[in-house]
Amino acid sequence: MSETRESEMIQPTNVLRLKVGGGRLDMSAVAKAEAALKSLSGNFVEWLGEEIAKLDAARAVTKASGMEGQNGEALYICAHDLKGLGGTYEFPLITRLAGSLCRLIEEPTMRSAAPAALIDAHIDAIRAALRDNIRTDDDATVRALAAGLEENVSRFVPQEA
Repeated sequence: MSETRESEMIQPTNVLRLKVGGGRLDMSAVAKAEAALKSLSGNFVEWLGEEIAKLDAARAVTKASGMEGQNGEALYICAHDLKGLGGTYEFPLITRLAGSLCRLIEEPTMRSAAPAALIDAHIDAIRAALRDNIRTDDDATVRALAAGLEENVSRFVPQEA
């Protein structure tokens, strides 16, 4: 015995398309946003300095009290924030270095085993990048430093499957 069922195809409303103006990108809005960001660019170094100071303070806490619990989490959050802000604030090198540090201390179970010297090397490199206004890894020495830090993290952190 076979049953025949009628079916109806329902096309859901594309809410995202409606939110962005029916799929048309308003280039004048993009230009306004870019201009607003450009007008704030004079503050980028100062803002990055404040974020790096937070990272340094979190490092001091972990050195005094260990990487367990909230201490390690606070250090990770500071590094993660810098990973996101570096490129936005015109320092893609800081994004790269902070990303490597994040990978090193991302897993709470491995934080306390992470080599303190490697954590320090990342933070010191981030601080030096801002201090010396090194925004990219165009220089061979800077590129080698970043690659060396990433290589050391790869030796410590298991590769993802």
